[in-house]
Amino acid sequence: MKRRSLLKAAAVICGAAPLAACEDFYSGVTRDMMGQKIPDNLELFSDINIDPIHHLLSRAAYGPWPGELDEVKTMGIKKWIDQQLEPEKIDDRACDVRARRFETIHMEPGSCFEFKKEVLRRDIVRHTLLRAIYSKRQLLEVMVSFWTDHININLDKGDCIYLKPSDDRLVIRKHALGKFRDLIRASALSPAMLVYLDGKDNRKSGPHDVPNENYARELLELHTLGVHGGYSQKDVFEVARCLTGWRLKGEWERGVVYFDPAFHDNGEKKLLAKTIPAGGGEKDLDRILDILTRHPSCAKYISTKLVQKFVADDPPTSLVESCAAEFSRTDGDIKSVLRVLLNSTEFQESKGGKLKRPFHFVVSSLRSLGADTHAHDELIEYLQRMGQAPFQYPTPDGFPEEPGPWLGSLLWRWKFALALTRGQVPHVKVQIRRLAKSICGEGDFDNTKLISYFLGRRPTDVELQTLQEFQKKCPPSIPSLSRKDEDENEDEEERPHDAHREELLGLILCTPAFQRF
Repeated sequence: MKRRSLLKAAAVICGAAPLAACEDFYSGVTRDMMGQKIPDNLELFSDINIDPIHHLLSRAAYGPWPGELDEVKTMGIKKWIDQQLEPEKIDDRACDVRARRFETIHMEPGSCFEFKKEVLRRDIVRHTLLRAIYSKRQLLEVMVSFWTDHININLDKGDCIYLKPSDDRLVIRKHALGKFRDLIRASALSPAMLVYLDGKDNRKSGPHDVPNENYARELLELHTLGVHGGYSQKDVFEVARCLTGWRLKGEWERGVVYFDPAFHDNGEKKLLAKTIPAGGGEKDLDRILDILTRHPSCAKYISTKLVQKFVADDPPTSLVESCAAEFSRTDGDIKSVLRVLLNSTEFQESKGGKLKRPFHFVVSSLRSLGADTHAHDELIEYLQRMGQAPFQYPTPDGFPEEPGPWLGSLLWRWKFALALTRGQVPHVKVQIRRLAKSICGEGDFDNTKLISYFLGRRPTDVELQTLQEFQKKCPPSIPSLSRKDEDENEDEEERPHDAHREELLGLILCTPAFQRF
């Protein structure tokens, strides 16, 4: 079926059908026609060390989708990285079928004021979650998450909830793999950022007016140079002066950004020992961005954060220096820096050394199982319980990358893993029987094979023994749910065995090894 015919069929079916039927139709299309079906046979691992491809897909993606390891093995790691760095060339229609339905994501800021806050919040969170789960542009989605934290905007401040959808589309997603300077410039003039860090209130109309420094301080400390970037309080003040005059229009053109020269400090400024001449007007923004984004501290700061994200919480100095050199050489080209990082020896040798944040854990669990979901409230609630519901971090520094703050979420991770494999997360379907058959073949399920599939390596004797002992001592107490969507022809007498598979797969997702990547 051609794409146009598919969309016409979807419009007819979903125009007259209940929401659940519409979602079932979309799920069937993406599963059976667009490559989201679980393959008959899945790649397994016999080495005790984590497979390099599994490692790559756990860091530069949100974990492998069933069958994806074979695809990458065929094309090669380097080609996969190159392909991911050109996301516009990757066919992502299967994900689009699920994620494009949220109309507020595609609207301009002024139009979003017509919607209730709960609708806007639900749409942007569901859209983000579905893109992370189903997009074939996985590296793009990982970088979207990275930049969303780097230039964080909390939905709950002022009108940010009405303005963030366009910020997500036109700032974060548009520039996630582009030039760093373009990203920061787009953020500086984003209506959402002008509200969140009070840039719209930064003005000088009289000789005694003092500029608002909120955005200027975070621009230096969090967005470009880092807290140890070599700037002073005087530099913060000078940046604030440069940024005076940017405003948001009111009632009739809500969310439209404009520059009002009457509120701009047009005098001479000095930033990091460089003079910004008087009379620059709105061009002062570009002058400070040239100074900040080309400063050596910026290259080092951004490279350090990227290495922390992809390699280690304590980043190797050698790799930071290599990435910083590439950042400076290419004038902040994000693709070029990522190519250096992902092809580095340090990246290849960093297997299993980082703790998954809750969002990563939930998405990687769903991807590893080949789950079918449209990201309803019940799924999002688990992220809220774990402390990482998207766009809801209260301070400008964004959700932390280091493991410490997330150790308190382990209980809810375990609850989620067991509920997921038992089929007890509403509106989320997992094909346990089909997945186990793809991993283990026609025979009874094999613990070693199942564990190796999820961990990307052969289980240790301790891991295998621990799971086997737990199974003996604690037989499944919750009966298996009927899974008529999996195999209508399977003998009903075999269904009780599903409880054992569900319990085992849930326990594997609970293991320390799956929590790390």
